Amino acid sequence: MTWNDPRDDARMRTGSVTPNPRPVWYPVQPVFAQPAPPRPRVASTVALAVGFTVIGVFALAVVVYFLIFLRPSLIVAGGLLAFVPLAIVFLGIWLVDRWEPEPRVALLFAFLWGAVVAVGTALIVDVVVGNVQAMFGLAGGDAADVFGAVVQAPIVEEGAKGFGVLLVLWIFRRHFDGPVDGIVYAATVAAGFAFVENIQYFAIAVADDVASGRQALVFTFVVRALMSPFAHVMYTACTGIALGYAARRTGPFGAIGFFFLGLVPAIALHALWNGALIVVGPGFFVYYLLVQVPIFLAMVGLVVFLRRNERRVTHARLAEYAAVGWFSADEVGMLSTSAGRRRARRWAVANGLGPAMKRFVSDATRLASTRQRMVKGRRELDEVASRDEAELLRALGASRAALQAPPAAFVGYAPQPTGAMPDLPPAGRGDGYGDPDGASRPTAYDQWGRPLPPQW
Repeated sequence: MTWNDPRDDARMRTGSVTPNPRPVWYPVQPVFAQPAPPRPRVASTVALAVGFTVIGVFALAVVVYFLIFLRPSLIVAGGLLAFVPLAIVFLGIWLVDRWEPEPRVALLFAFLWGAVVAVGTALIVDVVVGNVQAMFGLAGGDAADVFGAVVQAPIVEEGAKGFGVLLVLWIFRRHFDGPVDGIVYAATVAAGFAFVENIQYFAIAVADDVASGRQALVFTFVVRALMSPFAHVMYTACTGIALGYAARRTGPFGAIGFFFLGLVPAIALHALWNGALIVVGPGFFVYYLLVQVPIFLAMVGLVVFLRRNERRVTHARLAEYAAVGWFSADEVGMLSTSAGRRRARRWAVANGLGPAMKRFVSDATRLASTRQRMVKGRRELDEVASRDEAELLRALGASRAALQAPPAAFVGYAPQPTGAMPDLPPAGRGDGYGDPDGASRPTAYDQWGRPLPPQW
């Protein structure tokens, strides 16, 4: 849709988009294929139910384990302290996920998988390995400690967390569109794992302080909560990025290869961190500044690059739909920039259309990702992507109709103001996003007399 005077189409910022001669009020025929029948979701629903059942079983086992080895008061104290790094990680996830927010149920599944299944798996393996070492008289030595921290923990923990991300890809395939989504889901799994692990570490440190007065809690809290809240996120993000590329290029079984490929750097980074805690000793803080901080900054730079690339993909793919009439040039510009989306949301909220605009933006972003999957993926995925495309196009039509509907409280017909519409001044920046000097523009109205926002 467009909220501009049709006579001003010549001044639209088009880039690679062909401007429409008239506002697009209703969609035309499907772009690339006839609409496919809706795809049944029985398999995904059953898989999700089974997944939550497994989570419930592991949750019960983890709770019992904690209650056996730790007093409830220590668990509560550790939990309160563990909320600090969890809040920091959640803030980072929210910043990355703003462009295309993932479904809450998928994020909940990812968090609980990391918090109970991955943790439970690590505990089970630890008990089994400990018993085997005891049988051969290897338990309790320095070699056993190094093996547990540098070999066992990275392999088992990253395997369990990464498998949770792979399950998210299989179950929520329609919402897993690329590397950025892989980072979001991987970070959520890692956040759950780190939260429960921190509860254990902080509770043990509190108990140690009470018994010996060594103030081990201060060091533990500084290292785990303040210096490395994103440690597990960085490790598992390697697997998430690999699975994000798998979502665009291959099917469910092909993603297994990408899963193992992503595990290699995840395990290596995890082993590097754990090994430094044991080997470096007094020089740990120097090592942290010289090695871990640059690694973290490199990961941040990678996330920024992927986010910007996602915006470029959104613009390029929606431009293909705009060329055949599904969007106007202004809409493509609005949907592919953060500034344009903010202006659209403000206008929608002011007119009581916030939810409709939110759905419109979300569906359009997912449509661009689906089209990217069709362009970059294998031919055997075309049918699945075509079904997703048809469903999203129908959803966009419904969102567009809601945005164009008369206000609910309005009765009757309000004609547009009579007289010639004044010409709009050219955008100061030359990109169609408003005047840099803040100068006001003439007010335009839709067919129901509502004030319209300036050109996106």
